[in-house]
Amino acid sequence: MTAEPLTAELSSAVRSWIARDPDPATRAELEALAASAEAGDGAAVADLASRFSGPLMFGTAGLRAAVGAGESRMNRAVVIRATAGLAAFLTERVGERPVVVVGCDARHGSADFAADAAAVLAAAGCRAIRLPAQLPTPVVAYAVRELGADAGVMVTASHNPPADNGYKVYLGGRAVDSDDERGVQIVPPDDAHIAERIAAAPPANEVPRADADVEWAGDSLLHGYISRAAALRGTDEPSDVRIVLTPMHGVGGETAVRVLEHAGFPNVTVVPEQARPDPEFPTVVFPNPEEPGAMDLALALGSEDNADVVIALDPDADRCAIAIPGVSDTGNTTWRRLTGDELGALLGEHAASDPDRSGDTLACSIVSGRLLGRIAEHHGLKFRQTLTGFKWIARTPGLRFGYEEAIGYCTDPLAVRDKDGITTAVRVASYVHRLKHSNATVQGELDRLARLHGLYATAPLTFRVADLELIPQGMQRLRENPPADLAGSPVVEYTDLSKGGPEMLPTEGVLLRTEADDRVIVRPSGTEPKLKCYLEVVLPVDGNAEIPRRSAEVRLERISDEIRRAVGF
Repeated sequence: MTAEPLTAELSSAVRSWIARDPDPATRAELEALAASAEAGDGAAVADLASRFSGPLMFGTAGLRAAVGAGESRMNRAVVIRATAGLAAFLTERVGERPVVVVGCDARHGSADFAADAAAVLAAAGCRAIRLPAQLPTPVVAYAVRELGADAGVMVTASHNPPADNGYKVYLGGRAVDSDDERGVQIVPPDDAHIAERIAAAPPANEVPRADADVEWAGDSLLHGYISRAAALRGTDEPSDVRIVLTPMHGVGGETAVRVLEHAGFPNVTVVPEQARPDPEFPTVVFPNPEEPGAMDLALALGSEDNADVVIALDPDADRCAIAIPGVSDTGNTTWRRLTGDELGALLGEHAASDPDRSGDTLACSIVSGRLLGRIAEHHGLKFRQTLTGFKWIARTPGLRFGYEEAIGYCTDPLAVRDKDGITTAVRVASYVHRLKHSNATVQGELDRLARLHGLYATAPLTFRVADLELIPQGMQRLRENPPADLAGSPVVEYTDLSKGGPEMLPTEGVLLRTEADDRVIVRPSGTEPKLKCYLEVVLPVDGNAEIPRRSAEVRLERISDEIRRAVGF
């Protein structure tokens, strides 16, 4: 097959970008690619075409893409122009001297991107407050509320593959109308307004930067976060709970250990191979605790250390997964990783049962399990389902606790109006301590909830694709020929979520519910090249009978096969 030649249009776009790129490293990267493409290298032409497939779009997830040169990648030029647009938006919104906090993780380019963002903000007349490098995302969310900042910028790609980086924006202070919105990620129409200002920004080499005018946050800010998070336990009495922790090569390890120690948990063992930040994430295929194998090192250490719980943070420490111990038929320790919905139900029950918690509402995303709604009803609290993402969950009025099935939990909304893996770790450790000293277990609590409300069992079905066109094709097949039944039960509800509803804005997705109350939601991922399916079955539990977990697994597997056929993957 003959490679496509380098077109005059693409060559002109590349040369124009090189002339306006302030970063010598990415200029050299493009120069080398352009030279190869001009010499007839088809792979270089294809690479350039990918890098100039259109400007990197700013949306409710901010920016996220592979790090590299070109308009469609994450690089200093893109970050500089994005920040110029953000500064213009904030100045129009709040007037003089907007206050903006800037933080970053340890991914490739993060420190440079954060430095550029802060320098652009300072030159634009903002008060730019930069956090020390390599701090967790929740610290930025905390800082926006604690400092009364009008906005926060976090440079991170969370749990994306090593090649990626991103740029996340929070609004607060004078930029929002209520406390429920302070320190929450942006939502429409603000994302579109910021995108308009980015499009109008000058070329990156013409955007002023003022490094000398950037402020650095004092130690008191991080100390304040650590003290607040540790205080969630309610006491600092030493606990005998043994914890194995992995920060998954990310930036949460040191802060999490400090918080847990301040909360009275001195027996924390960090997985040594994954303890220090490393942007290559060498021990995992994907740096996401949900992915198969990602927690293997932690579980092995948990067995060796006789741990009571294994806790895994994702690389920017805004997500948290846990595993609990059991005993095999041969007497060896086994580990079961809880699903995001199982931990969400446990933390929701914990929050609902605590009379000292502020807020009267439990919330979760529509793709999360429905058990939280039953828990809220049981405790006389309000319940709200939102669109997917913490940008929606966290702005719920009167929020006491919120979660999404993708292992994100907001356990202290007065301080951090976002998912926070470190405060989740404190809540989990405190929960395990209480159960351990009551001769109870985490699994026993899950069984108790099943007997009280029925067994709500969930499972993901995810398709990662190389060709993004496959995702809308799968959605179209499902819409044109939805299944008439699932696992033998007639489908009694079909909802096209793209049409919205009285309490929810439109979002791309389809919801199916059966007469047996099975539920399936199919939607594209907002941050990764995936088509995601969320499966849930509900089975009654009779008195003290055995919890029908195996029956639920079998039913979920059957529904999974049927949905796989329906989308054609």
